Amino acid sequence: MTMVPTATPRASVDTSTVTPTVDRSVLIRAIELQNQGHVDAAEQLLRHYLTQLPADPVALYSLAVIWLRRQDTAAALELLERAVKAVVNFPPLWFAHATVLVNVGRRDDALRSYQCAIDLKPDFADALINSGVLLRDLQQHVAALTRFQQVLALQPDNVLALANAATLLTEFKRGEEAVALLEHLVRLAPHHDYALGMLCHEKLQGCDWSGFEALSQQVIDGVRAGQRSSKSLGLMAISDSAEDHQRCARLFAQQRYPVAATPLWTGERYRHDRIRIAYVSPDLREHPVGHLMAGIFERHDKTRFETTGISLGVDDGSRLRERMTRAFDQFIDARQMTAVQIATLLRTQEIDIVVDLAGYTADSRAEIFTWRPAPVQVNFLGYPGTMGLACMDYILADRHVVPPDHWPFYDERVVYLPDAYLPPASGLQISEATPSRADCGLPPTGVVFCSFNHDYKILPAVFAVWMRLLLQVPGSVLWLMSRSERSQTNLRASARAAGVDPDRLVFAQRVPRVEDHLARYRLADLFLDTHPYNAHSTAADALLAGLPVLTCSGQSFPSRVAGSLLHAAGLPELVTHSVADYEQLALALARDPARLAALRARLGDRRQGGALFDVDGFTRHLETAYIAMWRQSQLGGARDALSAPALSA
Repeated sequence: MTMVPTATPRASVDTSTVTPTVDRSVLIRAIELQNQGHVDAAEQLLRHYLTQLPADPVALYSLAVIWLRRQDTAAALELLERAVKAVVNFPPLWFAHATVLVNVGRRDDALRSYQCAIDLKPDFADALINSGVLLRDLQQHVAALTRFQQVLALQPDNVLALANAATLLTEFKRGEEAVALLEHLVRLAPHHDYALGMLCHEKLQGCDWSGFEALSQQVIDGVRAGQRSSKSLGLMAISDSAEDHQRCARLFAQQRYPVAATPLWTGERYRHDRIRIAYVSPDLREHPVGHLMAGIFERHDKTRFETTGISLGVDDGSRLRERMTRAFDQFIDARQMTAVQIATLLRTQEIDIVVDLAGYTADSRAEIFTWRPAPVQVNFLGYPGTMGLACMDYILADRHVVPPDHWPFYDERVVYLPDAYLPPASGLQISEATPSRADCGLPPTGVVFCSFNHDYKILPAVFAVWMRLLLQVPGSVLWLMSRSERSQTNLRASARAAGVDPDRLVFAQRVPRVEDHLARYRLADLFLDTHPYNAHSTAADALLAGLPVLTCSGQSFPSRVAGSLLHAAGLPELVTHSVADYEQLALALARDPARLAALRARLGDRRQGGALFDVDGFTRHLETAYIAMWRQSQLGGARDALSAPALSA
């Protein structure tokens, strides 16, 4: 998750610290003018004042603030480098120095300057908060949380500290603590950016549905009113409206990712022997995106494409990471680089097409693309919707996930792949050994309904359907993959309230190897999808393992992914369009073992030549789309000049 925006240096500083060897009224008047917005006049007075007292800390700080806000980074840095050497005991100077160091990418130096400010003033909340955000960016999450907790010990109602601490607690899977902080934050500042959405999402992570209807509606109403009530991924779990998703993404993009005034690429035409493609992602590791893309990276036609991997995430040392590093012509670990440094690298290497595989997911860096480092910029796979950014040219999709009447809800130009937009996972060999039902905690007989989706995707209305199915299918069980004791406790309580024995909910345990996890699907009879946020890579896993998936397709990208996969797998009859039809078909299938067996057989037959499992074919279609984008960029026309037929690979 993105950290909450941090505090910035301000002009108001206690002038009582100034040595009265010159007329203090000049300094006081300069600060008054600065706070009133008369910046040029304030700057003139400050420059005059500093000719008489060049080491005055307040004047130095105030002038630096003016230059920082004007984005005259070079001048501010030069001033502050001198200032902290001349006046070592003035905390605001160290704070401003750290701020400008962050801006120029010297993050380790910035951390040291923040620490100097904190050492001089241990209760310096702004320095604690900003350094906490920086620590988090440097992957030092525990240290970052400590900073925010220090602020809360001093100022329990500090909204920035509450929001940032809660965000980290969600990443640490300390959900109950996060919810407590978020509830406190919402009481203090109900319209604080994204607070309501974070609270709603974290409660869903624990399957805590108390007050869900009112809270979720409040979040949706806020987005429709133009308020930053939720981040887009949180909204996707509760809203089945592509239009809502676009509104939310635009609000987020406008606040966090303003397009750079001076783009790095300004229309130059490159002349390369091969089209240069860069994939940017924090998930080039053991991750669903990594599993889906590894085979594509390996199969790119190296006679036509030169590929670069830009890794924003951790090196987990996995087999999958090693496999991907070998697949690229060039692999760059960019974790410690700033957004502008990465963008500059892409421009220097004359990348033709840059593909963002993360969107607004964890550890993504959307600001890279605001610098326009490449002629063509593409949103693909990792994020199921529009990014709401004018600098993103295309989104890769298929005709099911984004039907033509949904085009207005995408700020990118929609480019269609011919089958499913989700790549087939390759290189995964499902374990030949199938565990027993007893090994997995399943009863020896009875229908096994399976839903290995994330907890936050399970909403009360769909869970109610599942409970009615258990009541109507004697001996059946619901096999889930809950991530926490908190969610398991809440799900069992909800089952009991619905009149279902909680023991009929079976929770799968994690296994070390994904090959063994996939083998477990053979024990299930039917995968029950969630709505409005479908199973995505999880649905692909189930189909790969031969398990039929039943879905309810809606009116947004994330609610249409499983349907896309089922069409590509040749099982369109398992795509329903209302919760009532979903429930009716699930019950009919559970009562008809022969029909389920026939669906399994068809799915097995399609594995030999079906589009859903054809990695080579998918790669060729993807390359065809890239070539069309590249050709359009060579013509120099706007992306909107592409005719509708040209959008299909």
